Amino acid sequence: MAEVTEQQILDALKRVVDTERDEDIVALGMVKGLQIKGGHVAVAIEVDAQRGPKMEPMRKQAEKVVHGLPGVVSATVVLTAERKGGNGGQPAGQPARPQGQAHAPGHGHGHAQPELLPGVRSIIAVASGKGGVGKSTVAVNLALALAAIGRKVGILDSDIYGPSMPRMMGIVGQPSSRDGKPLDALENFGVKCMSIGFMVDEESPIIWRGPMVQSAIEQMMRDVHWGDLDVMVVDMPPGTGDAQLTLAQKVPLTGAVIVSTPQDIALLDARKGLNMFRKVDVPVFGIVENMSYFNCPKCGHRTEIFSHGGAHKEADRLGVDFLGEIPLDIAIRETSDSGQPIVVARPDSAHAKAYLAIAQRVWDKIERLTAAEAQAAGPRIVVQ
Repeated sequence: MAEVTEQQILDALKRVVDTERDEDIVALGMVKGLQIKGGHVAVAIEVDAQRGPKMEPMRKQAEKVVHGLPGVVSATVVLTAERKGGNGGQPAGQPARPQGQAHAPGHGHGHAQPELLPGVRSIIAVASGKGGVGKSTVAVNLALALAAIGRKVGILDSDIYGPSMPRMMGIVGQPSSRDGKPLDALENFGVKCMSIGFMVDEESPIIWRGPMVQSAIEQMMRDVHWGDLDVMVVDMPPGTGDAQLTLAQKVPLTGAVIVSTPQDIALLDARKGLNMFRKVDVPVFGIVENMSYFNCPKCGHRTEIFSHGGAHKEADRLGVDFLGEIPLDIAIRETSDSGQPIVVARPDSAHAKAYLAIAQRVWDKIERLTAAEAQAAGPRIVVQ
């Protein structure tokens, strides 16, 4: 079957009418950011922010007409809004929220909102204040290490502009759906995975506004069969901008792991990331020092290229735990690039054992936090 074309999708969307303006959404220029890959279609509809809560039926209709086209495997339609000014209504750059969908405030408990991740016990954000510190490599190896110690694990690639999980997890292909509605998460090494990278070409840039990005992340949680998981690892976008803050506020995070390299400039950005989570009441489990040192594979000489120990000192200064250090090593890079991360490719190596130790510390923190919450809730007393 031939892949659906952009024109076919636009022709179908002409059947969707903005009833308040009495014209179809294509003629009104509301259709934005159309993406097609292997029958998976993603579309954004731009609406006025104040009308957003009333536009959910229109969004569902658009999704239905696109999904009904021959050659369409899945259809994802999101509402996006950009306020033009004024004092009332929704802040600029926020997604238009359907009625009944509330913001989930950042907090420390491990139970996901039913409309997002009903079977996920705990959600861990792996974040950094800046790019280039190896955050995604740490995230994928942490997820695989958690699976190696016996946990049911998923990994969500929320870095929409630079998705890396398909390559790192060695997953080729596109998600399918058992019932024509939610997609099934893809899986490798016993870990479930979802990324926008499964739905767009690896070399195609994603040119979306912030609200479209946030809506896409929400749909990867809400409209995907994740099943029952002990922990979901979220590979956060780098930085501390609106996208990161909104994700931290909407997703009921159990805790956060901050990744930094040892040098002062990276630690300054890591501090910003840590403080962002503190402001939204998400517990920071600790800091990982990545690229901590380099051992020459030929002579064994150790070189501290980016200094060493800075993240440990920063953790002590900020009153959080130091979770561990990972060296700068070509083996970690090669295994990640080949889709065979070092935790599964070389499980007996010192580097894999370092990730396993970090994973165990993270899991211990999840268990202690869950136990403390259960104790704080107290017994349920039934009066008859």
